[in-house]
Amino acid sequence: MSTDTSIAAQVVAYIHAQGLAPGSHLPAQAMADHLKVSRSPVNDALALLHSQGVLRREKNRGYFLAKAVDVNNRKLAKALGLHAPDAVSAAYFRVAEDLLQGNLPNACSEALLKTRYDLTTAQLQAVLSRIAQEGWAHKKPGYGWEFSTMLTTPDSLLQSYRLRIALEPAALLEPDFYLDPQVLQSCRAAELHLLAGGIETDTPDQLHNRGVRFHESLVEASGNPFFIDTIKRLNRVRRLLSYRSMQDRQRYPEHCQQHLRILDLLEKGRNAEASEALRKHLTSTLKNLQKIRGTVFDLLGSLPADFMADGRQDTPPQEREGL
Repeated sequence: MSTDTSIAAQVVAYIHAQGLAPGSHLPAQAMADHLKVSRSPVNDALALLHSQGVLRREKNRGYFLAKAVDVNNRKLAKALGLHAPDAVSAAYFRVAEDLLQGNLPNACSEALLKTRYDLTTAQLQAVLSRIAQEGWAHKKPGYGWEFSTMLTTPDSLLQSYRLRIALEPAALLEPDFYLDPQVLQSCRAAELHLLAGGIETDTPDQLHNRGVRFHESLVEASGNPFFIDTIKRLNRVRRLLSYRSMQDRQRYPEHCQQHLRILDLLEKGRNAEASEALRKHLTSTLKNLQKIRGTVFDLLGSLPADFMADGRQDTPPQEREGL
């Protein structure tokens, strides 16, 4: 039986995005849950990575990271197809781009999508399954698919960022906030990896996952289940916009430095300062999105000037009520 190398490649991407250190445990069930696949292909993928020397296996304990992952290692890249974009991922990003550019109708038949993106039936189902899991499309009763307009209108886009600016800094001030030192170090390693060259070499998926993991780690540390549920729901659909923004990576070094500054403050127990730094970071991100030319991000030009100037949310009362 042949091993699906795309699963192994996704495991490597996960290791890479999380900045996992040698010795880190990779439970098969946890990986299956993360990748939303059954246990069997994950077991095959872990065995393949073991054969490549990426993982080591311990009897009755499972697989552990044997060494730091180098995605530019030619032998590993060839074995896993890391630098050969698969048809499913390529089609996924083409659908996202077409939708954001207004080149794809909100309601489509599977036949139209299959022909437009030159996919097999299995590939099409994989693309649609991924999109549905992320929450920006659903199968219509009886026939076809419908894409959500969430995060593709001026109001919803602004509201999503206002929500993050309101929620994430507040999470750092929760009375039960505790960021596990191992999680903090993992987040720090991911930022240092990007500054060491990952900004240029990582895929859009890897960049997105690293950003999601950083922000979700901080919110999860709040211990507030309402905060945690809200940010996870938002991040499931934020990928659509994150991909669009990743076409300009010049802002990433600054963002990495901002992330590292926040982590340093949290490590020292200076949560109030970290909360303020996070608020400024999110507002800076929103400001940078204005520079991206495209159907969705051009809409950011309607932001109030004082909102973009220094991060203060000096918006009219009727707008603040929508937060």
